[in-house]
Amino acid sequence: MPRLRVVGDDEPPWPIEPTPEPDEPPQTPVAAVPRPRTVWNAADLMAADFPEPRWAVPGFFAEGVSLLAGPPKVGKSWLSLGLGLDVAAGRPAFGSVPVEAGPVLYLALEDTPRRLKTRMGKLLAGRPAPRDLTIATEFPALPQGGADALDNWLTRNPDARLVVIDVFAKVRGTSPPGVAAYDADYAAIGYAKQVADRHSVATILVHHVRKMGSDDFLAEVSGTNGLAGAADATLVLKRSRGKADGVLHITGRDVDEAEHALSFQPESGSWLLLDGPAGDHTIGDTRSTILQHVRQHPGARPKDIATATGLDYANTRQTCARMAKDGQLSTDSTGAYLVPESV
Repeated sequence: MPRLRVVGDDEPPWPIEPTPEPDEPPQTPVAAVPRPRTVWNAADLMAADFPEPRWAVPGFFAEGVSLLAGPPKVGKSWLSLGLGLDVAAGRPAFGSVPVEAGPVLYLALEDTPRRLKTRMGKLLAGRPAPRDLTIATEFPALPQGGADALDNWLTRNPDARLVVIDVFAKVRGTSPPGVAAYDADYAAIGYAKQVADRHSVATILVHHVRKMGSDDFLAEVSGTNGLAGAADATLVLKRSRGKADGVLHITGRDVDEAEHALSFQPESGSWLLLDGPAGDHTIGDTRSTILQHVRQHPGARPKDIATATGLDYANTRQTCARMAKDGQLSTDSTGAYLVPESV
């Protein structure tokens, strides 16, 4: 299978011709990907059969463009590089989510080969590096040939499962003068989306969030609403103060809106998916213990909870009352506690 080389300062700009393996036979031209049908009548559309979306990571990253945003140093690059290694090797993503192996293109546009080697060494932890992960440290802006180069790589790698662009700002290009900010943001995502849709491949654009927080995680994405509006899915990685090192908020067209608690492993650089709702891991140890017990034993009373969990009874009774006031628990006239459906 043809692969691209890591691009360095002494190498020519993209597109780069693939370097064949020593024993690899000459490559035959790859047929162009047919363009999808875009005009239907309603009856034909309802009668048509469409394949299910192709997932790079089921429940997280489907075909199309996903915008992965987060504050600086939160661990977005560790997460995206780890996903690239896992998908290329066919190992479970986030430590537990099964994936289908396939070629991956990772554009590490803010890193050096030395730093990438160090990071991959930690993530691989002695395992062999997958040959189906292609890494580049330079790439042209999407409007200035980058989209064509990306289309060319995907055409030569029809089984590709994932493309990661870290970071999107490096390839979005400059906006034409006089174009409104929303329109410019929407068009910038459109270059990547057109290629991703044509090849039915999951494409992750790593991006940043605003300095000011918001109750709506979509509002935290840096730029105008045109970015999230054009993307098929938006994911925001945020640090939390409880047991989880991060919470990944997800919303999109083909992915269910969800929150997932993740734990960062400093020794390996990997992100692991934690069991249960994200709220169980982000509300503090005592509340988390109470919430998990009541979820498993509806109708429990403070004395029952304290006995089963080993918590102090007085502290348990006070914490349950506070949790009921905060809407994390509900109680009936007998003093028994339940977990509201909203939690």
